[in-house]
Amino acid sequence: MGILDGKRLVITGVLTDASLAFAVAQRAQAEGAQIVLTGAGRALSLTQRTARKLSGDVPVFEFDATDPSHGDRLRSDVAAALSGVDGVLHSIGFAPEVCLGDDFMPAQWPDVATAIHISAYSYKYLAESLLPLMGRGASIVGLDFDNTVAWPAYNWMGVAKSALESINRYLARQLGPAGIRCNLVAAGPIKTMAAKSIPGFAKFEDVWGERAPLGWDVTDPTPVANACIALFSDLLTATTGSMIHVDGGYHAVGA
Repeated sequence: MGILDGKRLVITGVLTDASLAFAVAQRAQAEGAQIVLTGAGRALSLTQRTARKLSGDVPVFEFDATDPSHGDRLRSDVAAALSGVDGVLHSIGFAPEVCLGDDFMPAQWPDVATAIHISAYSYKYLAESLLPLMGRGASIVGLDFDNTVAWPAYNWMGVAKSALESINRYLARQLGPAGIRCNLVAAGPIKTMAAKSIPGFAKFEDVWGERAPLGWDVTDPTPVANACIALFSDLLTATTGSMIHVDGGYHAVGA
């Protein structure tokens, strides 16, 4: 018996087995959930290959967060595969290279708009697309990197994360009366493909484990996955609109 027995989950953002979303998918299966994955564009084939590393035959559906037609198609595909949805993991993010790095100023609106569209607005779009398949007790979980401070090199992706955090609160307000919970898991830095694309990521690695009261292992996604599983379960039924920190306590202490 697992705490997700009978749950049906849609998991986005699985690229490789080093992805945070992969750790969530693997843990969800171990707890009894039935899962499907989504991928997009050139990365779709990568998601399909990685899906074979999970248990059983896991369906992979195409979902491009910038394509207005993909929401309806995803809903149709998921309905055919699962009949309904009890949980959704949002692990979608992208920012053009100019939006990251040492200089905040060069990025222009088209690049910033891309970062916000894919990394923040997509949270609402994904929820909206699957909402007709969700009932009371369903849970939407987004992976986040707490942007209550200005991080080195994170720049406009940080701005997008602030937007994501605000959208989460508004979604929680909107969907709460239907019994649907919306929460974010603010993870500490983990070595993933996404992290490799951030210039200066090593700055986080070097200090996080030293400053976090509980310590921090940048190679271990397990604590983050465990928090997501708890939010998908029936253990936290009165928690919504929240950002749960899984960072060894780094957010709570000074420099």
